[in-house]
Amino acid sequence: MGLLRAAICCLSPLSSQKLWLSTTTTILGDRNLLLMGPPGAGKTTVGKMVAHKLGLPAIDVDDDILETTWKMPVAAKLAAVGEKRFLEEEGQALCNCSFSGCVISLTGSNPLHAEAMQHIRQNGLMVYLDVDLEDITQRLNRMKVNRIVGQGEGIAIKDLLLYRKQFYERWLDVRVLCGSGDTAEEVTDKVLKTVERYQNHDKETYVSTRSDGVGSSNLKAYFSDVIVEGLAADGGLYVPKNGFPKMAACEWLRLVSMSYPERALALLEKCIHPLDIPSSDLRTMIFKAYGTNFSSEAVAPVKHLIHNQYIQELFHGPTASFKDLALQLMPQLFAYCLPPMCNYLVLVATSGDTGSAVLSGFSRLHGADRHRTGVLVFFPEEGVSEIQKLQMTSYSEGNARAVSILSDFDYCQRNIKKMFGESGLMGHLAVEYGTVLSTANSINWGRLLPQVVYHSSAYLDLCRDGVVTFGEPVDVCIPSGNFGNAMSAVYAKQMGIPIRKIICASNHNRIVTDFITTGEYDLRGRPLMLSHSPAIDILKSSNLERFIYHVSDGDGRLVKELFTRLDSEQHFQVPEPLLGRIQQEVQAGWCSEDDCLAAIQSVYTHTGYIMDTHTAVAKVVADRLQDGSCPVVLCSTAHYGKFAPTVFKALQIPNIPKDPVEQLKKLELTASTPEMHKELMKRLRERGERAHSVCEADYGVMVEQVESMIHDFFLKVM
Repeated sequence: MGLLRAAICCLSPLSSQKLWLSTTTTILGDRNLLLMGPPGAGKTTVGKMVAHKLGLPAIDVDDDILETTWKMPVAAKLAAVGEKRFLEEEGQALCNCSFSGCVISLTGSNPLHAEAMQHIRQNGLMVYLDVDLEDITQRLNRMKVNRIVGQGEGIAIKDLLLYRKQFYERWLDVRVLCGSGDTAEEVTDKVLKTVERYQNHDKETYVSTRSDGVGSSNLKAYFSDVIVEGLAADGGLYVPKNGFPKMAACEWLRLVSMSYPERALALLEKCIHPLDIPSSDLRTMIFKAYGTNFSSEAVAPVKHLIHNQYIQELFHGPTASFKDLALQLMPQLFAYCLPPMCNYLVLVATSGDTGSAVLSGFSRLHGADRHRTGVLVFFPEEGVSEIQKLQMTSYSEGNARAVSILSDFDYCQRNIKKMFGESGLMGHLAVEYGTVLSTANSINWGRLLPQVVYHSSAYLDLCRDGVVTFGEPVDVCIPSGNFGNAMSAVYAKQMGIPIRKIICASNHNRIVTDFITTGEYDLRGRPLMLSHSPAIDILKSSNLERFIYHVSDGDGRLVKELFTRLDSEQHFQVPEPLLGRIQQEVQAGWCSEDDCLAAIQSVYTHTGYIMDTHTAVAKVVADRLQDGSCPVVLCSTAHYGKFAPTVFKALQIPNIPKDPVEQLKKLELTASTPEMHKELMKRLRERGERAHSVCEADYGVMVEQVESMIHDFFLKVM
């Protein structure tokens, strides 16, 4: 193809506007490629290199528009008219130009002029060169730039650049995350790959873990589809067709100094295509999800526990559970992706923590999103702690409700999946009530994806604190029931976090441990036993399906065969070579009830730190399986206050109060760290005396609860 290096510039016969036209067609068509970033980001150099590679005209706003319009250098204009008028005249100069099929390098101050940005963005893809602040200041020093537009007396360049970042974030379509020390050639390559990704939305689709790849190529499922659908039509779970994006070490190093929300944005932008959720909207959701609703500004801080063991506290969210890290964000993603004209009822089965977290997350929706989205939680009446039950049943009004079942978690989850598999029921609800069912369990991709962030963040915290340098390995030990938490660690490793071993910790319901040890998944005659760690009292581990798909290199036929057999025969055995791959990826161990209590007591005695029961399970298993050659991060999945009676028992504290609030008050006097969870205490104080629905273990009764929720919430007269 012929390469055109120069634009055609002419005056419109109907106005004084300058028109910049290209006769070359590229993947962007007649749209422009707009490079935005702070002074010193390298926009001019990168713009010329990108234009050369694409065969397009390169327009530099400073050189080709401002200086030719003003007939003087930009610095002289600034000195002549002052900053306020300079910004206005700069913006108007851009408004007086139109472009087609060009690569345009904006000035560092263009994004401060809203009218100019709205004008130029109409026919362009806005690429933000997100360059390391230290790199920028070093470049400006080399260029002998000691003052930029807007820099008043006594204001440091660094502070002004940080202030300007909000404007770049406002206007971007896509971000190019530049690594520290990236060359212009490397940034150019990233720009081209970013543009290619933007144009190829069809490459970021999802497939079912049970897909055999035959006859499904025309049925594309995008992120916005899978988060609403939850479960694939064939009963499988959705996974990215082309896996996770791999990030370079220099990009990870950029994230070390960032806050948790900033890390989440950088990572999730890589995983959610901007045509599904634009970056500016994603940013709004993330900063709302991880804000003052978390009791720790760090959101998911990592603290040294003892020896080579570190603990990641995942319980600082509003319901004191690691589930908040996903469920303060997922409802916003869900509501954003909803198609018009339908109501959606989200069904959730919980073994304890998911319930209150999903109720909290969806109850925070507002306006039309709240009116169109309800959530119904099913939990085992005798399979959760008293405080977990009180948390869930405190949601009895509005768009969120919890109902208990006289059975176990597996029963609840199995019957929800059955509802999704009954086309007659789904059709009836859609036709009669205009309501579609979805799910917020970790079988939903929108639940699992945000969890990748905190595993990544834990490693970055260790880098920031000097425990490791990037590239050195760590192990993670995770209390495992439904395998979603462990699966998200697998995905963090796939993105480039150097996790050596993922250690799955089970209680005496050791189904995951037995499977990873033997390759046999056997539910035959295996009763679910209640434990001190009820959130992992699970026998049918849903996300294991994603894991087997992962280690089998996407063998959907095998996954379908194994899990169909599990449904019909309650048993399957993986081939020996596959078992070897499983054991290369993960290890597993289990913990008795007595060992769980002993671990709580021992850690408290030696450190003053109180672990919850699930964290104690992880501690016991890590002590047995981790070899001490690298740091190990224990995932602390819940605050100890949620399991107060068991903690009292472990610490051998007598005279336990009956009232849950009084239990927490007494524990608060005992604990030195971590401190009592204030939001948990507040929620229990405000709960009042509320009865809740308790249902027989009957599928028909659960369906009736679904219809009752639809009637009460969606069909009520306003």
